[in-house]
Formats: sequence, C-alpha cells, structure tokens
Amino acid sequence: MAAATDSDAENRRKQTIMHMRTKKWARPELAACPFYVNGGEAERGAWRQRFAHPERPLHMEMGCGKGVSTARMIADNPGINYIISDMSPDVLGTARRNLLEACGEDPENVQILRTDICFIHRVFGPEDRAERIYIHFCNPWTEHPKHAKRRLTHPRQLMQYREFLQPGGEIWFKTDDDTLFEDSLVYFDLCGFETVYLTHDLHRDGFRPNYVSEHEKKYMELGVPIKAAIFRMKAEQPDFDPTRYRLTPGVRKAALERLDRETASFSG
Repeated sequence: MAAATDSDAENRRKQTIMHMRTKKWARPELAACPFYVNGGEAERGAWRQRFAHPERPLHMEMGCGKGVSTARMIADNPGINYIISDMSPDVLGTARRNLLEACGEDPENVQILRTDICFIHRVFGPEDRAERIYIHFCNPWTEHPKHAKRRLTHPRQLMQYREFLQPGGEIWFKTDDDTLFEDSLVYFDLCGFETVYLTHDLHRDGFRPNYVSEHEKKYMELGVPIKAAIFRMKAEQPDFDPTRYRLTPGVRKAALERLDRETASFSG
C-alpha cells in the first residue's frame, strides 16, 4: 500500500473525524465515580493528596479521548499516579469504562478530570509537581493560521505547563500531522525545552513503550507515519510573552534548520 501524502491524510482526517454522540449514561456514571473531578480549580496545588500514594510519580495526559491506550498504560504502571483530562463528558464517560475494564473497579492510581485545557493554569499549580505530560494526537488546527493558538503545544500552553512540571520534567508528544509536528518543535525550543528524542516514523523506529490508540492505529493503516518527540524542561525560564507570539515563516524556517542540525543524531 502506497504511503498517503500530507493532503491525502488531511482529507481523510476531515472525512473521518466525527463528534461523539451524546451518551445519556456518561454524566450520571461520572458523577458517581469517586475518581472523577469536574472543573478542578478547587484541587489546585493539592492533587497529589487525592491519591492513596501521593509520593509516587505523577503523570498527566492532556486530551485523553476515549482512553483506550491510556487505560492499558495505567494498568501496566500501578506505581505511577495519573491524571487524565478532556473537555467532553461523553468522551470521559467512555474513558472511565475503559479504565474499569483494564484496571478493575477501584483503580487507586488515576483521576479523571473534565476541564478546559486552554486554562489549565487554573487547575494545576507548582505544588502538584508533575514528572511527565502526555499530548497525543491533539487537534492540529491547521486550516487557519489564527487558530494555531488553540493547539495544546502552542507557547500559550507550554508556558502554563512549565508552572506545574517538576524541574527536568518531560512532555511526550505524538501526532500524525506534519505541520503541527514541525511547528511544535519550534514552540518547545522557544519555551525552554530540550529535545531528548525525536522521530518522524515512530513505528519504523520501534520505540517502546508505545501504547497505540484507535486514532494512531487508523493512521498507521492509512500509511501515515506517526511523528513523536520527548522534550525535557530546562531550568531557565524563557523571557517572553506567549500571548503576543506569532510564528512567522522566516522564524520557523531558521529555527527548523537549526533544530535539524542539533537533532541529527536522532533516528527517524
């Protein structure tokens, strides 16, 4: 099967993305769930105390979706605490059911959070001290340049994540979208993150562990390479205002050329 082009992938994306239907059972089940939090602002700075073992490492997923691969990851790592977040209660209701199937009826190492990730600084603070954040297959927002600020990897977001990542904390990023991936490389560099792993074809490289979501599987079958990178937060705080940032073609080109040289040793 021939590999899909970028335009083919985008056309298929538009054809296959559908809004999840309203699930009447989702809200009542979430409301009765002891590890579900709606909003989360009241928990800011005290998230670790919601876990049976607050001293364990804390990992977060921004935009967990239905949680198919997330549930497997959480089940395989009982010694790590997880907070998985999304906006839709219908999506989170499905994620909860997938968690129960993978982890049992009362998993002690996960919290489900419904919140608007664009304002995540209202939910997490420096006291929460996350070791890792996952951002997998977020909306690329490539149709209109003015929508780029909505990306979960935009500097507006990355500077918020810095507030509650531990020193040396990491962000693990995966996408099928070339434009989002390249723009994000520039974003992370600008916001004080160093690239410690990078590939333009995750499955060819055989990176492990890799928990494959339904979305990832679909694009693999279409022949679209999965791009991935791991970024580690530097101690120095970048001195700029992300709300006024705009990625111009010249800045993008120069930054990508420099990053290509710096990451030439990475496979993929």
